Amino acid sequence: MKQPWNFSSYLRLAPTFLRRGRLPALLLAVARKSGEQGRRLGGLKDDLRLLQGLCMAWWRGEYRAISSQALLAVVAALVYFVTPLDALPDWLPVVGFIDDLAVLAWVLRTWSDELAAFRAWREAQAPEALAVIERLPDGQGPELEKPRP
Repeated sequence: MKQPWNFSSYLRLAPTFLRRGRLPALLLAVARKSGEQGRRLGGLKDDLRLLQGLCMAWWRGEYRAISSQALLAVVAALVYFVTPLDALPDWLPVVGFIDDLAVLAWVLRTWSDELAAFRAWREAQAPEALAVIERLPDGQGPELEKPRP
């Protein structure tokens, strides 16, 4: 399937989020927006949580079995999701959210094998350990600093 229109510009932004330690702030923004969207996300809400969990596990150094291309695509899709002015601005009633869902669906479909491997890894973790690994920072203090390896 063809990459969504204008997604390449978000792919170019993704490495910056990783290099500059902006991934936790991005994930907090995703959590806020997904909370605000509630029912509009439908079945994608669990998939969105999966992408957030993958990013947190990668950021904490717990899960690195993902290709750099897949990780960049996931981060780019999350950046696209939180950006209000994308192909269809989010403030447009009904249609403003469709492009966000389309980009997320494209990433989920394109990188399904990588995401299935993460799901399997995730299911093998103890629930208590997984809760720590995937816990989003509260947005303040040293939790936003990159963990030590």
